[in-house]
Amino acid sequence: MSTVSIYLNFSRNTEEAFAFYKSVFGTEYIGSIARMGEVPPQEGVPPLAEEDKNLVMHVALPLLGNFVLMGTDAPESMGFSLTQGNNAYINLQPDTRVEAERLFAALSEGGTVDMPLQEMFWGDYFGSLTDQFGVQWMVNCEEKKA
Repeated sequence: MSTVSIYLNFSRNTEEAFAFYKSVFGTEYIGSIARMGEVPPQEGVPPLAEEDKNLVMHVALPLLGNFVLMGTDAPESMGFSLTQGNNAYINLQPDTRVEAERLFAALSEGGTVDMPLQEMFWGDYFGSLTDQFGVQWMVNCEEKKA
């Protein structure tokens, strides 16, 4: 079966961000967190700095349905130049308003609500936020008011 996931890069706090997402969604990582220090030495690549060995090389966390959120640390010490952008959202479509409200409240903790959950002109219950790690989320629930 084909799937789609979102892969997030963080400077040095991937593990912290994913522990937060794990607490919000109540799911477990797919496999273990792979660390940069587990990569075997590569010819022509300088040895890894000691402070970078425990950084996250790869982590995967199921969210809703068959959707998987993945991430890695991308520090400047390893040649990355990370810029948090505003061109990507993770869109969640929970089945119930109760779940929409729970996810929205948990993800917005320590973050910024861009648009509170509300009835929208297209008939859904929708809101958007930026979490404490700078990741943008949309919550869109099709469940109609009872």
